[in-house]
Amino acid sequence: MKEKYIKIKNLSISIKLLNFVNKELLPGTNIKKEFFWSRLDKYFHELAPKNKKLLETRDKLQKKIDDWHKEKVSKKINKNEYINFLEKIGYLKKSTSNFKIKTKNVDTEISSICGPQLVCPVSNSRFLLNAANARWVSLYDSLYGTDVIPETHGALIGKTYNPIRGKKVIEYARNLLDKYIPLKNNSWKKIDKIPEINNHKLNIELKNPKQFIGYNKKLNHLTSLLFKNNNLHIDILFDQSGKMEINNPDGNQDNIKIHDIILESAISTICDHEDSVAAVDAEDKVLGYRNWLGLMKGNLRTEFQKKGKKIIRKLNSDRSYISANGKKIKLHGRSLLLNRNVGHLMTNPAILLKDGSECPEGIIDAFITSLACIHDFKKKGNSRLNSIYIVKPKMHGPDECAFTNLIFEKVENLLNLKKFTIKCGIMDEERRTSSNLKECIRSLKNRVFFINTGFLDRTGDEIHTSMEAGPMIKKGDMKSSVWIKAYENNNVDIGLLCGFSGKCQIGKGMYAAPDLMNDMIKKKIAHPLSGANCAWVPSPTAAALHALHYHEVDVFSKQKELKKRKASNLTNLLTMPIVKKPNWSTDEVTKELKNNAQGILGYVVRWIDQSVGCSKVPDINGIGLMEDRATLRISSQHIANWLHHGICSKKQVLEIMKKMAKVVDNQNIKDPALKGHSPYQTMSGNFDKSIAFKAACELVFHGRVQPSGYTEPILHLNRLLKKT
Repeated sequence: MKEKYIKIKNLSISIKLLNFVNKELLPGTNIKKEFFWSRLDKYFHELAPKNKKLLETRDKLQKKIDDWHKEKVSKKINKNEYINFLEKIGYLKKSTSNFKIKTKNVDTEISSICGPQLVCPVSNSRFLLNAANARWVSLYDSLYGTDVIPETHGALIGKTYNPIRGKKVIEYARNLLDKYIPLKNNSWKKIDKIPEINNHKLNIELKNPKQFIGYNKKLNHLTSLLFKNNNLHIDILFDQSGKMEINNPDGNQDNIKIHDIILESAISTICDHEDSVAAVDAEDKVLGYRNWLGLMKGNLRTEFQKKGKKIIRKLNSDRSYISANGKKIKLHGRSLLLNRNVGHLMTNPAILLKDGSECPEGIIDAFITSLACIHDFKKKGNSRLNSIYIVKPKMHGPDECAFTNLIFEKVENLLNLKKFTIKCGIMDEERRTSSNLKECIRSLKNRVFFINTGFLDRTGDEIHTSMEAGPMIKKGDMKSSVWIKAYENNNVDIGLLCGFSGKCQIGKGMYAAPDLMNDMIKKKIAHPLSGANCAWVPSPTAAALHALHYHEVDVFSKQKELKKRKASNLTNLLTMPIVKKPNWSTDEVTKELKNNAQGILGYVVRWIDQSVGCSKVPDINGIGLMEDRATLRISSQHIANWLHHGICSKKQVLEIMKKMAKVVDNQNIKDPALKGHSPYQTMSGNFDKSIAFKAACELVFHGRVQPSGYTEPILHLNRLLKKT
């Protein structure tokens, strides 16, 4: 559908966006629409040329790197010579004196609480509400419904409650209580009487009495005990009403009537306008903006059917308790909500500049999402300190970070906000940012609240930047490559050097398999052990289970240890994961291509045909993985690299793409997750007409010439074709 515009000053604004801003966003902010659009016109035309120039710099640097590798094609790369070259062309900036960040007015969820971080597409209101409410999640449900409790010896999940499985959940939970809230001379497994509160005192002795925070009673019966470990709350709920026995034929199996344990889980949530959404025009952007506005106003709600019943979902209220001193206390009921804007690359037809070109999408995001936060300032339902948290992805180096700082300055000027009200999260996911991380932080030292590593995007940029250096190692071998360890350590080292500990978040990436929670329990403890005080999870259930790792590890103590280690090596960080003389068999190459092709097609077909930017996509073995554009970027760049270096042929890849399209079609036809979207359209047997299949092929066959290897230009173009 073609956009319809209204001209204001030198801007042409989509009617959909204009109506949303004028009728929903601006009312209640004391900002007049005439003033808003007039200033927007001024700032957009100041910022857009700077944005364009930074993108041109990316292209120029890439060409110089490509040319350098072409000259060295038959020679062994001298690492010192390579680093000197990168410094000479301005890719590497000279790091000057050390410094400490100066960010102020940061909420405790950022500065003081270590825990899971959810990432959620801003286009899905139901998912957003689930994520916001995932601050508090049932441990019992998280254990009962996942493979953390094995389905052995009669402990099957089934369709109705299984008391054998329930008993295993209780045993698992009691062991955790003994570990994280230990009793002085007893065990939670041996207590046979319901604890009591007399004169606000707990009648069971804790090893650390300070862990007892508060309680709740109803009709003088204890209903809740609140504890704290490593600054995370654990709320033990008791059922003394007999309702469990009435509603459940097996009754409350617990001899002291514990009917659940609620864990403080997703401490913060990134509401994402970027990699997990498919937003290509004003209609799509307004959907995301409206949901974000609903979160900031506190009135977002959604209705849906579940098992034949209408369910209304809205934001949870704060949680109230009586403290150990007899005073009333309140705990925040929701995750601290952060907003991930898009990066500097893409433009959007929602607003056109005076020359008719599309406005950079990241600039639009900054002004609109920040304006929505003013509604939160009045009620402090999100930030209690009136701060705005924007995560900025895919910045390339310090100059682009400085440009983000400039954008936020302009937003603050327009909205009459105090300087540095807008805090910035730096996604350390591009090679030029990770190799210049200290200087990137310096550019935003008054705003930065977060840095994190993004393995997939960083790998995608690694492949693209070093495309001419040689064929890349297999995708599965990347995690054991030299640069990866240096990259992950460097992010923590630089964050600690710049004073992040106790002030800001140092984050790690996503665990992508939401159905394999037992595997996550074993592996993801590596993130707090690495010194990260937050790490991404794909669901509220995963947030509750990952929260256990932060009970296990005192991250701030770990960070003190890590400050003493030797800093990461820049040479290792810039070691290219290439194979000079690959000797892979035909079967190995085919297997790798199939794996990549299946992942690409599984994601792209939903993006193009159904506007689904993030979903659980079955991999080649049928294991559901949470896929977004980052996974697409690495897979498409990997095949593009192998094509370029003759590891495979275009004919071979096309044949595999067609075979994998049939696999994906079969997976999607059976997938109930696609209900509610437009009917699934198969790619196989329709290759010439399937826009999704063509787009997937373009990502591979034209991957080498895509800016920084990004997938957005091809995806956006083909999604717009599909919409029209």
